[in-house]
Amino acid sequence: MKVLLLAGEESGVLYAERLRRALPDCEFRTYQDRYKTSDLAVMGFWAVIKRLFFFLGVQRTMKRIIREWQPDVVVTIDYPGLNLKLAAYAKARGIPAVHIVCPQVWAWHQGRIPKVAAAVNRLLCFFPFEPALFKDYEGKDFHAVFIGHPMVDVFEEEKEVGVAAGCRHEFAGAEARHPEGACLAILPGSRVGEIQRHLPRLLDAVRLLNRQDLRVVIPAANDRAEAEIRSTITVRNDPFAPEVVKGGARDLLRRADCAAVASGTATLEAALARCPTVLVYAVSALLAWFARRVITGVKHIGLANVIAEKSGVEPPMPELLQEAFTPEAVAAQLSAWLNDAEARARASRALDAVMARLHSDGDALGLAAREIQEVVHAH
Repeated sequence: MKVLLLAGEESGVLYAERLRRALPDCEFRTYQDRYKTSDLAVMGFWAVIKRLFFFLGVQRTMKRIIREWQPDVVVTIDYPGLNLKLAAYAKARGIPAVHIVCPQVWAWHQGRIPKVAAAVNRLLCFFPFEPALFKDYEGKDFHAVFIGHPMVDVFEEEKEVGVAAGCRHEFAGAEARHPEGACLAILPGSRVGEIQRHLPRLLDAVRLLNRQDLRVVIPAANDRAEAEIRSTITVRNDPFAPEVVKGGARDLLRRADCAAVASGTATLEAALARCPTVLVYAVSALLAWFARRVITGVKHIGLANVIAEKSGVEPPMPELLQEAFTPEAVAAQLSAWLNDAEARARASRALDAVMARLHSDGDALGLAAREIQEVVHAH
């Protein structure tokens, strides 16, 4: 089976690799055959506009591959702005299209629901409340299915082996915790713009904690992120010395006493790691104004909190956004956990209870592979 497998961001690439293993004896092509993930992963309206011609070129190239290579199925993972266009192009040409990760139509712009349904043959959802949003569009050419969240399976597998696969950082062993104190994880985001907006405030928060016994570790998602993190630290010349490591965020979150994490997939990883976490995020004033007017379907932005909200339970992860994201507020929340073991335990239990809702009836990407094969065979 010839599979065009398109993932535009780091988290999607992780899922794509697991899906490859669940689909043996297939021939694959991907974005990464031609483009770097770091070049594809940009965020924000103006960031996309500045690179519009690049993305139009990516779209033309992938459409040409669809026409010339004639895959048996196009499988797109997240990255909906471009991926759903390519899925719709394939579907219009009679090639089955499967999209993994439901766009966040539950948060904003529910008018997109019929467009998403029209673009693909199968929508594979990570959250249990998502398929119901598409019930009016179920039919011969469209079906939405809850498969569970693959990150649940990643964490369970890594828990069995005792260490995150491929991670051999100095914090990966029993010696991870500072012998005289605690370990704090700082995850400012994977994009350069996120790091520039978030990291200075987070480092200011660490300074306010004023703890000589605190070990601060910052995992960088990629080379570009690592360079930006190190540059920010060097310019500031803080009296404390945060450690910067390449990758290994999941393992760090398992072992840290608490964390401050920029909104995104990393907050879900923190929840699965049972790590008490304060979620932070800031964007430009214009984007914040726009977001407050269009994001009307949920009260929270952290994935663990959204799941809790949709399930009618208390959100387990404090959120500090925009003006509320101050060094003082971050330090106050982290200090409450660092100084109280029972408070940390309560936070971990609350995260556990919400994450249990992400389990399905099997390995998520194994179920995805089965759905893909079913779509191809039915075509």
